[in-house]
Amino acid sequence: MPGYFVHNGQLFREGKAVISPDNRSFRYGDGLFETMRVINGNILLKALHFERLLRGMKLLQFDIPEFFTAAQLEEDIVSLCKKNRIADKAVIRLVVFRSDGGLYDLEDMRPNYIIQGMALQQYPVTPGGDGGLVIDIYPDASKACNVFSEVKSNNFLLYVMAAMYARQNGLGDCLILNQYGRIADATIANVFWIKKKVIHTPPLEEGGIAGVTRRFLLEQLPAAGYTVNEQPLTLDDILDADEIFLTNAVRGIRAVGKCRDRSYSSSLTKEIHSWLMDKWK
Repeated sequence: MPGYFVHNGQLFREGKAVISPDNRSFRYGDGLFETMRVINGNILLKALHFERLLRGMKLLQFDIPEFFTAAQLEEDIVSLCKKNRIADKAVIRLVVFRSDGGLYDLEDMRPNYIIQGMALQQYPVTPGGDGGLVIDIYPDASKACNVFSEVKSNNFLLYVMAAMYARQNGLGDCLILNQYGRIADATIANVFWIKKKVIHTPPLEEGGIAGVTRRFLLEQLPAAGYTVNEQPLTLDDILDADEIFLTNAVRGIRAVGKCRDRSYSSSLTKEIHSWLMDKWK
């Protein structure tokens, strides 16, 4: 049975063409996106997702009309999940972009949007699987640290190439370096490391995307009795860490088992993973 997607508030069957070759997102990556997890009709961390989306749209100078609200987008998402019969467990991809035009055609700054819904895959109960992810550094390019670094931009080329490198080399993920040679984030995740039971993650000034799960952990873990700290991350820190885990809004927490010749435990990571899954029920 064909599925459906939403374009600017209207339902269409999959396969319907709704953008042209002149679309600015297709041409230039002019836009941004959110990937969300839906459980039993509820969008997990929805306030953080919509706050990040609207903050990014303002940064990219969209003209945001009155009807473009978190409430309207949530209604579209829930309706789409019901239509596709995936409301119990779903992954939502919401893409926002400008209309057609050339590089200097900036008359129409209003947002267009597409929402797609897919059934949520069954991920391992143990984060990262039995042995954890094998990771390494992506060697071919680095990420600039600037005002746009934290945005989930439709121009995702660096992460696409890093993901291809990971697949070609049998890795579970790759770490992305920033312009200073420090670690910004991973291809689809933020990076946390644990040393002597203290949990660390790079600050956003280091070039990583402003992950909503990252923010949730920073805000909520201290109240649960954990010590959390933001500080720059180097390869030496990675190789000296006791544990490493990656976070995103769909997969939650994934433990890292190995980076180069260094192997890691995951006892505290599993504890935090269980705590997060209880929050997400």
